[in-house]
Amino acid sequence: MKDIFFLLFIALGASATAAPTQINCLSWRLAVETNNIPDWKTVPPQCKSYVSEYMTGQQYRDDCNAVVDAAIEYAKTLNVSKDGKDLWVFNIDETTLSNVPYYARPTVGFGATKPNVLKFESWIKEGKSPAVPGALRLYQTLLGLGIKPIFITDTKEEFKQVRMDNLKKVGYHSWFKFICKGKNDSSIYSEHSGNWKTQKRAELVKAGYRLVGNLGGWGDIIVDFLMRTYKMPNPMYFF
Repeated sequence: MKDIFFLLFIALGASATAAPTQINCLSWRLAVETNNIPDWKTVPPQCKSYVSEYMTGQQYRDDCNAVVDAAIEYAKTLNVSKDGKDLWVFNIDETTLSNVPYYARPTVGFGATKPNVLKFESWIKEGKSPAVPGALRLYQTLLGLGIKPIFITDTKEEFKQVRMDNLKKVGYHSWFKFICKGKNDSSIYSEHSGNWKTQKRAELVKAGYRLVGNLGGWGDIIVDFLMRTYKMPNPMYFF
């Protein structure tokens, strides 16, 4: 027992004086994806290449498809009502539409530089976002099952039409409702009222609709009025 404590003492002493280790970017991404590292401002410089390779590579596609496969299996188990009030909530950014072409720009660097709202809004206006891998497949499956898709997005009201045109361009041809973020909608979360998306979901439930599923990011999967939520991978969420 004495030897064990001695070895532990030596290890602790060594770790206290050792130089800081390099960030393990895979571990960093896992911690971010699970919201264990919140409120960060930019992707660590050491992880820029890692995030770039992940978002443009096969692993990101596989991760998206794994989420979608699980969502489809769940959707197929639902007893869909004939009253047309079963809804599935979709987010847009990094859920149904991908901003990877924007993130790949040198001035953006996959989240390694400080965010610029005006540049991102300029990208939205271009209307060139491709579909997120797998998401369109879920959308099409839900339509076939009789579940109505709706969009609740942080997209500002002024960009509503360009975003709808972009969705249609890549295959999301119809939906039951498209709810954008209004000027008076706050992103600030509170324990009592949630965020503005919580309030919109509450309004739908009050109107008699059933929110049978949801696909989105951390800001979308808060379990309120939702039967089941699915989070798409996105190591740049807080960026």
